[in-house]
Amino acid sequence: MNKPLVLIVEDDTAVQNLISTTLETHDYRFCTAPNGEAAVLEAVSHNPEVVLLDLGLPDIDGVEIIRKIRSWSQVPIIVISARSEDSDKIEALDAGADDYLTKPFSVEELLARLRVTFRRLNYSASTTGEAAVFTNGELKIDYAAGCVFMDNEELHLTPIEYKLICLLSKNVGKVLTHTYITHEIWGSAWDNDVASLRVFMATLRKKLEKESGSPKYIQMHVGVGYRMLRV
Repeated sequence: MNKPLVLIVEDDTAVQNLISTTLETHDYRFCTAPNGEAAVLEAVSHNPEVVLLDLGLPDIDGVEIIRKIRSWSQVPIIVISARSEDSDKIEALDAGADDYLTKPFSVEELLARLRVTFRRLNYSASTTGEAAVFTNGELKIDYAAGCVFMDNEELHLTPIEYKLICLLSKNVGKVLTHTYITHEIWGSAWDNDVASLRVFMATLRKKLEKESGSPKYIQMHVGVGYRMLRV
């Protein structure tokens, strides 16, 4: 049985060859794109299960490619980039990337990230039989449609905010640690990155809570993590 198809978006021939050889050695199927325009075409034409995306493309910035793909697909996107600043990572993740690997990288780490991604895909497929709609007070999450409503009005959440609220809702009443949340949302590279997590949680809570000083839905446990309260 063939493994899922991986789209490699990379303009550096040496890096593209390294990734291609690694995938081929481990029996992955793959296709390649040297720029943003080709990446969008390949994504539409071949419907890959995972996208490995460089941000520094010659024609279109990689973050814009993420936004384009997210306009029609939820395919997992793993960024592989030389940009190492937290602001670059946050921008890519907030645009809809699922993971971020900084160059230079080891092939072992790349393969590990792929394994984690495929495990999440398999887990997601195995839990499709769960309740399709979550309700908690005025909050409603339609998992099947990927929509969140507050008092019957749809909230406009970023991909990361949506992942966070889904994770919290599926563990309602439980305190989730910083490490657990970052690992589930972004993978091992972001374990316990409390500063970045706080940024995303702050924007999410502003959209949920009518009174910031008296949280109704998401409670912060200082030094520990976050919990969705049952209303």
